[in-house]
Amino acid sequence: MLTDIIAKDLNIIFCGINPGLKSADDGHHFSGRSNRFWKILHQSGFTPYQIEAVHDTTILDFGYGLTTAVARPTSRADELSKEEFDQSLEIFKSKITTFHPKYVAFLGKAAYQVFSGKKQISWGKQSEDFCGAKVWILPNPSGLNRGFTFEDLVHSYSELYHEIQK
Repeated sequence: MLTDIIAKDLNIIFCGINPGLKSADDGHHFSGRSNRFWKILHQSGFTPYQIEAVHDTTILDFGYGLTTAVARPTSRADELSKEEFDQSLEIFKSKITTFHPKYVAFLGKAAYQVFSGKKQISWGKQSEDFCGAKVWILPNPSGLNRGFTFEDLVHSYSELYHEIQK
């Protein structure tokens, strides 16, 4: 089981699509060998060192949190149905309303497309808020996402990092 790592009034809650099987099994976010999240987070400026997945709760020390759009673990995010996203929407809205982050950073477009009802979404900052939080769409750091090089991912995440420094 993978639990949220969140607190009130964080700068950013990073929202993965859903837990991978390894993360769900060991209880640590982004623990799959091929997942690049922790390395990208460090390389893009969010953390002064690379957090190990087993120490994922230390992300709170930097003003960031972690959650998923859908709780059910899968080996691939495309195994989720639109209905599962639809059923998760109210729970997710409640989380964001309760914890009130400045930003919600969706890792990949899939969840936000369903949650917002929009077919076309651009990368980066969105024009509308979500339950009072600014929205940013980042590429998914999964090793299965081969559409972005490591350098592309660091660049995209760095844009959000620089935005929150303003």
